Amino acid sequence: MTNSTVEVVKKCCCGEFKNFAINAINDIKSRAGNEGQFLNWIGVLADNQLNNLDNLYNMALTAKGDKYTDLAILGIGGSRHTTENITKLLGIDKNVHFFSSVEPISFNRFIKDLDLDKTLFLVVSKSGTTLETTVGYNNAKAAVEKHTGSSDTSTHFVAMTDKNAEKSALRRIVNSGEIKLSGFVHDDVGGRFSIFDDATIFTLFFLGVSKEDVKDMLMASKEAQKEFLSEDIENNEALKLAQFNIKAKNMGKNKHFVEYFGDEFFGTTLWEKQLKNESLKAAISTDTNVGPGYLHYNAEADLDVNNTDSFFTFVYVKTDDKVMNAVMEGVISAYSAQHPVSKIILEDLSMKSIARFIELKHFETLYTGWILRAQKGNFTPSDIALAEVLQPNVEKYKKEVKKALNK
Repeated sequence: MTNSTVEVVKKCCCGEFKNFAINAINDIKSRAGNEGQFLNWIGVLADNQLNNLDNLYNMALTAKGDKYTDLAILGIGGSRHTTENITKLLGIDKNVHFFSSVEPISFNRFIKDLDLDKTLFLVVSKSGTTLETTVGYNNAKAAVEKHTGSSDTSTHFVAMTDKNAEKSALRRIVNSGEIKLSGFVHDDVGGRFSIFDDATIFTLFFLGVSKEDVKDMLMASKEAQKEFLSEDIENNEALKLAQFNIKAKNMGKNKHFVEYFGDEFFGTTLWEKQLKNESLKAAISTDTNVGPGYLHYNAEADLDVNNTDSFFTFVYVKTDDKVMNAVMEGVISAYSAQHPVSKIILEDLSMKSIARFIELKHFETLYTGWILRAQKGNFTPSDIALAEVLQPNVEKYKKEVKKALNK
């Protein structure tokens, strides 16, 4: 299965890679599907969703009815960026709206732009206590109550949260009848890897994607996972990207810029920044841009002779367009003359290609972090989740916010 081409334009060298790669593959395989490892996005989630397609499809149709045309998603981080990524890649984001802020001006502008008679709200939070999502739900509920003149807003909202009411405040809201319909944020997946969880699939069905297309997407995801868990190092493109990242890091390149060419990638840029920076921590700092516009404010710094700590990956869809190809050839030529450069060329933006690209990024990230740690002798015991799937530092600022709120 090949829906993209990975190529390292300017190579850089480091020590042995193959043994680390084989060990990383075997370690990840041994952890996948085990409780507490946050690797259930490998195999487990796709199988679950394939078995649950009818339920999610019927829920979306029931929620939408003949009333709602638009979907407003209240969620932050993986609860937002995963769905935002795939809907924008597919070009079906016209009637889906996202909100993640607690700032009043932002909410007032967000709600003002919605037709509340035609907009269904999707609330996404595993714990149901995420501050930004809770504030968004409370404010949206108040706005709907005011608009309708009724305190019963149960059919205006759908929830995606933990199945256990003891773990989720949002599940308790569902159980109280305040929200009628709900799905799950599945266990041991992790927000940034949850692109095929209930929230995204519900959204795809709401926006008119067929069950057959979603099934094809999930099957392509499973096939890609097998591909990227292969020990065929020379042909495993996720490992190629990881090796490129690691070699650049070992040369002292700490800033990775992933440059997407095409407005269809705006959602992808947000998702990849979360995926990489939460997983790789400070080992590699990842930033993303959409070209060619970014060239007019970044190229001056990127191509400055004093820029010695950066490396680049260019991502675009294969095309016969002469201008587009000239831009890519010229940009990559200029950048690779100075920096380590790789590129990913997608064959198209079909459901299958997108699914494979998502898994490519998942495994590139996981392998990069695992091998960088292994090079330093930092191996994770089998009963502890890998650092690449955890995010303990996020809790530091959340703890301080709670202190401030309790003053």
